[in-house]
Amino acid sequence: MVSTSNLMRTARLGVSSLLLHKLRSFLTTLGVLFGVASVIAMLAIGEGAAEQAQEQFRQLGSKNVILRSVKPKQEQRSDQSMRINSYGLTDLELERITQTMPGIVRAVPLMQVPAEVRAEDRLSLPRVLCTTPSYLEATGRIMQEGRFLTSVDQENRSPVCVLSYEVARFLWPFESTIGKQIKVGPHYLDVVGVLWPRDPVDAASLDSDSEIGGEVFMTLATGRRFFGTRQTQIRSGTTDITEVELHEIVVEVGKSENVSFVADACRRMLDLAHSKKDYEVLVPLELLMQEKESARIFNIVLASIAGISLLVGGIGIMNVMLATVTERTREIGIRRALGAKRGHIVMQFLIETIVLSGCGGFLGVLLGITIPMLVEHYAEMPTIVTPAAPIVAFAISVGVGVIFGLYPAWRAAAMDPVEALRHE
Repeated sequence: MVSTSNLMRTARLGVSSLLLHKLRSFLTTLGVLFGVASVIAMLAIGEGAAEQAQEQFRQLGSKNVILRSVKPKQEQRSDQSMRINSYGLTDLELERITQTMPGIVRAVPLMQVPAEVRAEDRLSLPRVLCTTPSYLEATGRIMQEGRFLTSVDQENRSPVCVLSYEVARFLWPFESTIGKQIKVGPHYLDVVGVLWPRDPVDAASLDSDSEIGGEVFMTLATGRRFFGTRQTQIRSGTTDITEVELHEIVVEVGKSENVSFVADACRRMLDLAHSKKDYEVLVPLELLMQEKESARIFNIVLASIAGISLLVGGIGIMNVMLATVTERTREIGIRRALGAKRGHIVMQFLIETIVLSGCGGFLGVLLGITIPMLVEHYAEMPTIVTPAAPIVAFAISVGVGVIFGLYPAWRAAAMDPVEALRHE
C-alpha cells in the first residue's frame, strides 16, 4: 500500500512534471474541456427545448380531451356559382358528450369567427372565439383585470367581451381596457375583462405596426346572435358558404387515468356520426408523454455526440502520456534504481492524467454553464442546466483520465530498470 506521505510526494512530483511543459499540458486538456462543455451545453439546450414543448401541452390541460373541426378537401366544380360546405362538430354531439360520457367534469364549446377587431384607429386580427363561462375553469386561464363571461351574459346574449393581454396592450397600451368599446366586424362590444396570456409576451412584439395574436372572447349565444354559424366568402364569381356549428369542444375529465378512455369514446362516437374525416381528437396528456419520450431519446443522442468529444480528448491524453513515458524513460529508471516500486510509478503517471483531465473537466464545466446562458440571451431560446449535468460530466472527465491513463502508467511501471538507465 502507498502511504499518505508517499502519495503526496508522488502527487507533487506529477504536478511538477506537468508544469515543466505548460503549453503541452494545456493543449492536452482542450479535448476534455470542449467535450465536457459540449455535454453540458447540449443537454441544457435539449432540456430547454423539451420543457418548452411540454409546457405548451400542459397549457392545453393534462386532463382535457380536445375535439376540433377540420375542413375536408372539397372537389372543385366550375359549374357551381354557390357552394355550401357544412362540416365539423355539432351542438348535438356536444349534448351527447355532456349527457352520456362518464367521468367528465364539463364540455366547453368554442366557435371561431373570422372578423377584424378595431378600437379607435387601431386594427388587430386576433382569434375571435365564442364560448361559455366554463371555459375559464376548463383551461386554467387566469384573469389579469376585470371579470370573465358569466351565465347572465350568456342568457341575455349581452354585447360584452373579454380580451387577452396581448390584444388589450395593443389596442390601449397605456390605460385600462375595462369599460372600453371595441368593434368586432360590424358589431360593438364592451370590454369587461382581460386574460393573462398563455405564454410570456415580449413588449417589442407589440409594436403598433405589427399584427398580433391573442384572443377576443364573447359568449356563444352572443356570437350566434351577431354572426350565426355560416360564413360567406365571394371570390372569382363563386360564393363559398361555410357552415360550422362548433370549431372546438374542450372535454375536461375528472381523473387523469380516465383521459384515454374518454378520448377513445369520443373517437368512436364521432366515427359513427361523421361519414367523412372532418374532425380530429387531440389528447394533451398523450402528446405530453410522447414529447417526454422524444426528449429522452433526443438527450441520449446529444449526450452520445458530446461523449465522442470526451472520447477524442481521452485518446489525446493517452497519446501525450505515451510520448511522455518514452521521453522520461531514463527518469523512470533512476527512480526505480533509487527504490521506487512499480506502484509508485503507476501512481505518478495516473496522477498526471487525472490532473490533466480534472483541470479540463473543471474548465469545461464553467464553459458548459456559460454557453447556455449566452444561447438564452442572444438566441432567446430557453435552456435548462440541471444540477446533475455538470457533476456527471466532471465525473466522466476524471474517469476518462483514469481509463486512458492506465495503459501509459502500466507501460512505465513495466520497464526494466537496467534497460531504462541505458536509454539515451
